[in-house]
Amino acid sequence: MLTTPKNDQFWMPGEHTPQASVWLAWPTRPDNWRENGLPAQAAFAHFIERLSGYVTVKLAVLPEYEVQAKSMLPASVELYPMAYNDAWLRDTAPTMVINQDGEKRAVSWHFNAWGGELDGLYDDWSDDEKVAQNVATIEGVPCYQAPFILEGGSIHCDGEGTLYTTEECLLHPSRNPDLSREEIESLLKTYLSVETIIWLPLGLFNDETNGHIDNILHVVRPGEVLLTVCDDKNDPQYAISQQALSMLSNTRDTKGREIKVHALPMPGPLYIREDEAAGLVQPERMERATDDRLAGSYANCLICNGAVFYPLLDEAKDAIAHEVLQKAFPEHKLIGIPARDILLGGGNLHCITQQIPA
Repeated sequence: MLTTPKNDQFWMPGEHTPQASVWLAWPTRPDNWRENGLPAQAAFAHFIERLSGYVTVKLAVLPEYEVQAKSMLPASVELYPMAYNDAWLRDTAPTMVINQDGEKRAVSWHFNAWGGELDGLYDDWSDDEKVAQNVATIEGVPCYQAPFILEGGSIHCDGEGTLYTTEECLLHPSRNPDLSREEIESLLKTYLSVETIIWLPLGLFNDETNGHIDNILHVVRPGEVLLTVCDDKNDPQYAISQQALSMLSNTRDTKGREIKVHALPMPGPLYIREDEAAGLVQPERMERATDDRLAGSYANCLICNGAVFYPLLDEAKDAIAHEVLQKAFPEHKLIGIPARDILLGGGNLHCITQQIPA
């Protein structure tokens, strides 16, 4: 398409608004998912089973895994054979935009496996680059091609003109080194129809996506966010979260509102066990070693049609996270999903999903 969402009066809705479906992809990479993906597939299947009670679930699946996936999933799940390089559909599927008449269109961002030749996580991402257009075609909607690199997990929108992101990711030299901050802001405003961009300096400590916003912050509703906060002053996450809290407390959104912050505890810290690392095929780019710190966060959750799906990551912190989430979402059903095997791949529930608005 030769025009842009802003010109056509389309904007990105908030995740808290009604959804028609949610997309995922079946995890199979043996260098990212241990034991040829079997533990991750079981975790995905459990999540999908719970999620399918609230929304139509659509699953991209490599053709050679279609029979296996179908055998593990509810009959209501729609399977779509297609090529892709890994299962992080938040970052490779399109970002959907809507207009006041309820029409939907898709935005496809360029993708380079979280860093390209500089620090990308795998060498060939050519199939991932086609996922957004494939999904748009299946959804039967026109697709805008944005002229820069961006992952869906690096942005959160409130649906009313405010976008949250991190300097660590969008200004990283492995993304768009030829674009200034001002040029990136202009493109975000053009392709998502936002007016205000709130930049946190950093994302979660040791996040291999270069600090995606969705792993440290989640928009509850306009004017309210969840934020991962660390209590241990000796932990690197403590200073990162305090800086984010300070930033948010001195910022207003597009509508001039003060931003209310719900502080989520940080799980762990969590580390890869020896048996978990041993189950991987280890390439140079995506090496997972024993005792590597995992970027675990309860903010990496999914809001969907009156439910909030959040990762269960740490028995000592899960109940505290549930309590914070219940206060933030008093009208929602909270559903905890055992998610360590998703976290071991480098992300969590939000990272593996991409919603299609109703």
